[in-house]
Amino acid sequence: MELTIEELQNKLKAWKGCELAKNSNPVLGEGNPKAEIMFIGEAPGQKEDEQGRPFVGSAGKLLNELIESIGLKREDVYISNVVKYRPPENRDPTDEEKAQCMPWLKMEILIIKPKVIVPLGRHALGHFFPKLAISKAHGLPQKVSDKLTIFPIYHPAAALHNGNIRQPLFDDFAALKKYLET
Repeated sequence: MELTIEELQNKLKAWKGCELAKNSNPVLGEGNPKAEIMFIGEAPGQKEDEQGRPFVGSAGKLLNELIESIGLKREDVYISNVVKYRPPENRDPTDEEKAQCMPWLKMEILIIKPKVIVPLGRHALGHFFPKLAISKAHGLPQKVSDKLTIFPIYHPAAALHNGNIRQPLFDDFAALKKYLET
């Protein structure tokens, strides 16, 4: 029997296998369970922790704008994070925290079965290609199999902190749109 996203959400709520779970709410992905495109970020921030939803803060608003810039809506895609709990002070997640949460992301990917996974930023990219730098790989599709392509893009939060990344981010989404049309 295949697990649904709702069942996975309930299992995550009961899971205490990560230190971050002591001071943070679980944030599983959300969106279309049949989505062909899955966006994966790093970890929930404060707003995500409060609402229990991924990408609802300022980076989420920019991500929504970027998704709409390629003719899609948030409801058309699936959005998640590598780490399912907010690290204190929004620090980078540790390798241990990423490893503890990885089975959840893998289960989400197995349930959604996306054709294109878009890792947003270096932490998400590192799961798929540990040796690839986001600065070199962003906007370039990496074919994994006939059924799956990894399309790395800068994290929207990076563009909020560094204005020089904003245009490359929009360019990468334009390249993603072009890739999806072929």
